[in-house]
Amino acid sequence: MKKFKRLLAIAISLAMCCGMLAACGGKGDDDKKGSDDGKESGGAADTIVASCGDGLEGKFSPFFAQSADDMDVVDLISLYMLYVDRVSNPVLNGIEGETREYNGKEYTYTGPADITVTENEDGTVYYDFKLREDLKFSDGTPIDIDDFIFSLYVFLDPTYDGSTTMYSTPIQGLEAYRSGMDTLYKLLVAAGRDNTDFTNWDEETQKAFWEDIDTVAGPAFAQSIIDYCISAGYAEEGDVKGASAAWGFEAESAEEMFQKMCESYQNDLVTMSDTEAASSGLFSYMKDYDKYAIGVKTGESAESITGIQRTGDYSMRVVADSLDATMIYQFGIPIAPLHYYGDEEQYDYDNNKFGFPKGDLSIVREHTTEPLGAGPYKFNEYSNKVVYLEANSEFFKGEPKTKYLNFKETAEADMINGIETDVLDIAAPSYSTEVAKQIAEINGSDDFDGKVITTKLIDYRGYGYVGIASENVNVGGVPDSEASKNLRKAIATVIAAYRDEGIDSYYGETASVINYPISNTSWAAPQVTDDGYMVAYSVDVDGNPIYTSDMKAEDKYAAAKAAALKFFEAAGYTVADGKLTAAPEGAKLEYTVNIGGGGNGDHPTFLILKNAADAFAEIGFTLTVNDLANQDDLFASYQTGEAELWCAAWQASSDPDMYQLYHSVGSTNYYQINDADLDDLIMKARQSTDQSYRKGLYKAAMEIIMEWGVEIPIYQRSEAYIVSTERVDVSSLPTDMTPYWSWKNEAENLVAK
Repeated sequence: MKKFKRLLAIAISLAMCCGMLAACGGKGDDDKKGSDDGKESGGAADTIVASCGDGLEGKFSPFFAQSADDMDVVDLISLYMLYVDRVSNPVLNGIEGETREYNGKEYTYTGPADITVTENEDGTVYYDFKLREDLKFSDGTPIDIDDFIFSLYVFLDPTYDGSTTMYSTPIQGLEAYRSGMDTLYKLLVAAGRDNTDFTNWDEETQKAFWEDIDTVAGPAFAQSIIDYCISAGYAEEGDVKGASAAWGFEAESAEEMFQKMCESYQNDLVTMSDTEAASSGLFSYMKDYDKYAIGVKTGESAESITGIQRTGDYSMRVVADSLDATMIYQFGIPIAPLHYYGDEEQYDYDNNKFGFPKGDLSIVREHTTEPLGAGPYKFNEYSNKVVYLEANSEFFKGEPKTKYLNFKETAEADMINGIETDVLDIAAPSYSTEVAKQIAEINGSDDFDGKVITTKLIDYRGYGYVGIASENVNVGGVPDSEASKNLRKAIATVIAAYRDEGIDSYYGETASVINYPISNTSWAAPQVTDDGYMVAYSVDVDGNPIYTSDMKAEDKYAAAKAAALKFFEAAGYTVADGKLTAAPEGAKLEYTVNIGGGGNGDHPTFLILKNAADAFAEIGFTLTVNDLANQDDLFASYQTGEAELWCAAWQASSDPDMYQLYHSVGSTNYYQINDADLDDLIMKARQSTDQSYRKGLYKAAMEIIMEWGVEIPIYQRSEAYIVSTERVDVSSLPTDMTPYWSWKNEAENLVAK
């Protein structure tokens, strides 16, 4: 679970850095505040209420928002330098706009700036920005390039501890600017409780810090984890022992849990905070956080970042020392108002002053709960778990058509009922066949566009798969041999044959089978109309098609078994009378696949594996389906390299970079694939910004992955927005919504009835 939460945090960070608007949904008469004084706004036609989950923390700063729900609010308040289209392709010509085709239709995308990327012969890369000159913040203050330069310096400050990771980019001079300074709390932690060197702080400061950690921040941090485990259903309400045990540190109280965590990490509290946080990090819970979040100079540190270059009142250049194909997405950060979050008296670009003292973001933090921006809506109030927003008349695309937009914390179980009872207008429940049945019952029909609820399905930003560890499933201990690949392809061929039936049974029409190891929502995903597109594991050992278009299901399953026998035989297995009778050295006649079906088969891939296991039994091979009740056990089985086969899902990032998952030294290369040609393709794709070229490289890379037989793509499921047909003009919703393009991307067009 801890690893899962860490990966979730990374995903949230990536989403935020691209200005991608995620899911919140809701409405009731008590939620119609919106005027500057927070009073009732009047008629329902003036207000749309969207549901959030239960993650509002009240941190609505464009710099320091952490939870996904807080980030949703930030997205609607903020203007981002870079936006992406429906498949997360960056929009570089924002001023005039770019017209692109999606699903057979043309859409025009606009933004606040034009961005030009120039790759130089010396390996450096220029990112040139040209802002529109008519932009204003919601308070009427004009926007210029200094607002963006200020924003960049906040994100790149040595003491910045928000979720945006721009500090990891190869901006020229960035390392020199961030070196020679560290945050006081990090230095105090590194020095330890018994430190006697008071060069950079006094003994009183050190004593107060540890007292704050032990009595305030530590217990609060542990309690946040306990609360998460309870809200996620890993323990009953009030069951501290069960919740802490679910996280791996069984304790009777939050205080005891924190102490056990400290012991486990040998008081490396910084790593512990980064690794274990369920929401906010440890140090954010300190009562005197600002006091310890300041920078302390420990060596030489540059006064400015040489790669950030102001070229005019509305233009600038960022110079990178090297090409990083994913870097463009990092510019999807908010253009924050210098006059509000910073201090204009402390801004003097020519004299290396950027709106705040380097190493001290305290003035930026002052407005964390009361944000200001240039997005379609402006912030009015947050009270009683409701965020009240009002249309921004200065928005560059025009004032929104609905004056008030509120976000209301709503439990998952209350979202559908909230639409039906006039409490919510828009919600995003976890979609399933049971949810579909509930909506159909309310509507009195199975139509997605019902008289009470309109349902809009979109592909989830990720996909389900079955993984095979090459070092655990091979012949003779040689994972990359042809025999080993044929063994894994024999297994994959049979499993793949049962995907249609299994996914249709679990999801119905709300999911689809995929044929490549990538989410269909990515611009790099192969399309059925592309040259060379193939159904996964649909050719035999000689490269001939296994299936014909007129085959019935039973014929297809028989063909898959016959093809699998040929793969097994090519792998060195002994075959007699249509059955396997012996395995080659280092291989087996039985392998196990782990699946997290809660111990009762509740998983979209369970039926697929069960049917495949029955088919394997008919040819003398055993596939044991190990249904684990505890998700932690599933994660641990493949993350530690112990599993032979497993079922899981990947969440896609904005850029389809494959390094982490498939490169031979990738941090989450659980398939244990090690292929020089694959590594070369991955690195070449990283070193280009030509999307067509990169897509071709990724297609070739995916074909190598499939040739290794280490991953079986299974399904792309749907998410849903449900909308009140009675209180929202559903024709004002965007068409062809995707994970990267929701109703929030066109919030200014949404009309309340």
